[in-house]
Amino acid sequence: MKKMKISVLLLSGAILLGSCSTMNNTAKGGVIGGGSGAAAGAIIGGLIGKGKGAAIGAAVGAAVGTGAGVAIGHKMDKKAAEAAKIEGAQVEKVTDTNGLAAVKVTFESGILFGFNSSALSNTSKASLRELAQILKEDPTTDIAIVGHTDKVGTYEANMKVSKDRAYTVENYLQDCGVSPAQFKQVEGVGYNQYDDSMTASQNRRVDIYMYASEQMIKNAEAGK
Repeated sequence: MKKMKISVLLLSGAILLGSCSTMNNTAKGGVIGGGSGAAAGAIIGGLIGKGKGAAIGAAVGAAVGTGAGVAIGHKMDKKAAEAAKIEGAQVEKVTDTNGLAAVKVTFESGILFGFNSSALSNTSKASLRELAQILKEDPTTDIAIVGHTDKVGTYEANMKVSKDRAYTVENYLQDCGVSPAQFKQVEGVGYNQYDDSMTASQNRRVDIYMYASEQMIKNAEAGK
């Protein structure tokens, strides 16, 4: 079953813009891009659940304008809609560290791993091939991959397997033609990122983020 949910977490002097959760990324881009951009780290992006997730975003070092935020939001809306067509895909709209729209993709069944394993199943490969087509459409899209694990075994062993899972997904996406230059963050996380709302098997997963690169932001600022 395909699912899409919107999660926009804005931390700016304890001001929470809850109304953004009902807006699409095009609208959110205008509000967020015009609000503060990357200023003072006011917006923490990619955070999900109980404060767990990945901080993602290009190091642009300046606030992103309203027009660029709208343009990037529109791009991310399109990517989210395309990703949601993949069987079993769960698509979450998040914000990056620049306050810009981004997309997080996980799978109900597919990019889940067996105990202590980083091997991709045939179902995983089929899902990744479809996602690769979306990632290849725009080489100015940056990618972050975060591998997760369960709580069985030592912390060190779990860190190793979660990293292996992330790199396995990265390598397969590259095999499917995604440019190595698009991968800006590939990492594994340990017990501190375990989600108690999920089963142990559901925690053996990889999260994939699509967000605006520095070049995409420059293009948007230039009206391209």
